[in-house]
Amino acid sequence: MVGLTGRAVASAPMGFPERRPRRLRTTPAMRRLVAESRLSVDDLVAPLFVKEGIDAHEPVGSMPGVAQHTVASVTAEARALADLGVPALILFGVPEEKDARGSGADHANGIVQTAVRSIRDAVGDSLVIMTDDCLDEFTDHGHCGILRPDGVVDNDATLERYASIAISQADAGADVIAPSGMMDGQVGAIRAALDASGHADTAILAYSAKYASALYGPFRDAAECAPQFGDRRGYQMQAGNGREAIEETALDLEEGADMVMVKPAIAYLDVIAALRAAFDVPVAAYHVSGEYAMVKAAAERGWIDGDAVALEHLLAIKRAGADFILTYLAREMAETLGA
Repeated sequence: MVGLTGRAVASAPMGFPERRPRRLRTTPAMRRLVAESRLSVDDLVAPLFVKEGIDAHEPVGSMPGVAQHTVASVTAEARALADLGVPALILFGVPEEKDARGSGADHANGIVQTAVRSIRDAVGDSLVIMTDDCLDEFTDHGHCGILRPDGVVDNDATLERYASIAISQADAGADVIAPSGMMDGQVGAIRAALDASGHADTAILAYSAKYASALYGPFRDAAECAPQFGDRRGYQMQAGNGREAIEETALDLEEGADMVMVKPAIAYLDVIAALRAAFDVPVAAYHVSGEYAMVKAAAERGWIDGDAVALEHLLAIKRAGADFILTYLAREMAETLGA
């Protein structure tokens, strides 16, 4: 007899009763004992937004429980996360001024760099500090790179900016650089720049399979980075493509990525599973703003049990093969798991 996984399943010997899986579901203790996938605080990475020019943290309307932080409040949040045992966070910066080059992205005293130094002073090495390496939050046009006169992103000119941003973030104390722009060759350019500037031990988490998703809307509210024209389909992956994710990931690993990511998560569990099967490196998944916001909105209306659905989402991502999850649920889930 063959089970759903294609594995041979032993039949009961003649004269003996059939196996009954329900026997292993009888009590909470029994279910815990035989659980195949578990969620731990160690699986969580908290995305945080830090904004220039504000005096107090400001709630993000489309993401209940999420805020644009000041340097002081993001440092306090980082300290709280460390106390809860969350192992990592990733920073996204919102500058006061933007231009076509995204000049603030690699400024030594830019908002991300300032926040990294503040957090490092507060928590030491108790948190892994990741930084987003992209230009969309810093450009006045909202695209992820330098634009040509015709409005198309100039891939190679953008690589130079990503390399400079990576050096600046590593100089500030970032442990992990996370390039999210989906430019060809971005990982290789960043790896070469880090190695040449004395940051050979700084790791790279590549957004290897980042899809052009409709689930990023609330993030664009929080990061104030919606494109002013067009969209990002010219450089992000299209939703129907799965095999392409394997190719993109292989290229990133060849260029020096230490970890890889799938974004979004719930709508792309098959891609997470495919990367887990194909590559023996840490695989991350980003439970994105839209996935988070849908749970919160439905829970506010009483349509679902928000806490239960949140846990189910994250367990599904783990079951698919993710080693860790970037999620806006990180703090509340850490509080739940530690209770």
